[in-house]
Amino acid sequence: METISRLGVVGCGLMGSGIAEVAALGGLDVLVTESSPEAARAGRRRVEASLDRALRRSKITEAARDAALARLAFADDLGAMADRQFVIEAVAENRDLKTGVFRTLDQVVTDPRAVLASNTSSIPVVDLAVSTERPAQVIGMHFFNPVPVQTLVEIIPALTTSPDTVARTRAFASEHLGKEIVEATDRSGFVVNALLVPYLLAAVRMVESGSAGAQDIDRGMELGCAHPMGPLRLLDLIGLDTAQSVAESMYDEFKEPLYAPPALLRRMVAAGRLGRKSGRGFYDYTA
Repeated sequence: METISRLGVVGCGLMGSGIAEVAALGGLDVLVTESSPEAARAGRRRVEASLDRALRRSKITEAARDAALARLAFADDLGAMADRQFVIEAVAENRDLKTGVFRTLDQVVTDPRAVLASNTSSIPVVDLAVSTERPAQVIGMHFFNPVPVQTLVEIIPALTTSPDTVARTRAFASEHLGKEIVEATDRSGFVVNALLVPYLLAAVRMVESGSAGAQDIDRGMELGCAHPMGPLRLLDLIGLDTAQSVAESMYDEFKEPLYAPPALLRRMVAAGRLGRKSGRGFYDYTA
């Protein structure tokens, strides 16, 4: 099986930067693209800060940090992905945006066997695959935040994905990125979010109805069910806008009321209270 050495990552937000960091630490030549020079510089700073934190916590050595930074390159043009053997899309959870990225990658990536993977958490992979002329090489590869810490990745073949692409993706995730794998069918939510999202939305509905406050709900699940983090703190970590997008995608597919975003979640997103990344969600992080 072909050895993957050149990885492309599209998008350098929380997920993209984490994927790029793990890949660079794993010895890969990593090219990251963003939508503008300013966003590319911000992405580089995000990866550098994460590597510096790992160094301070003795998770990596100074030599490993410096070697990882040397393997990272940043650009603001998807055309730079031409020589990549494996590309992971990690832009915002928006169907039109992701589809546009895959159409462009299909045109610019020259290797006909290159794997084009999406870090989507809910959008059907087949929708992305059929937007290209190489649907057999398109697959879902759902990472979890924070990527350098969380060991799991979901592998999601579409109906169009070839067995060779599945095998190469599994090998890449385990051997190059050091991840544990679960394989899911291409249905919105896959394995983890199909179970997690109704639980998170139920916690929002409890706050909305006045059944309990955020701190009591979280303490109840942390102390009563041994969860490492309560559902509302977890929502703040995920990002309320991301959670809303995932819930909407799942509701669109299944029309199950338990997947419908509660009104409180929609209001908080509209108000810009997105969780940790905005400084305020169900909790205040400005201090």
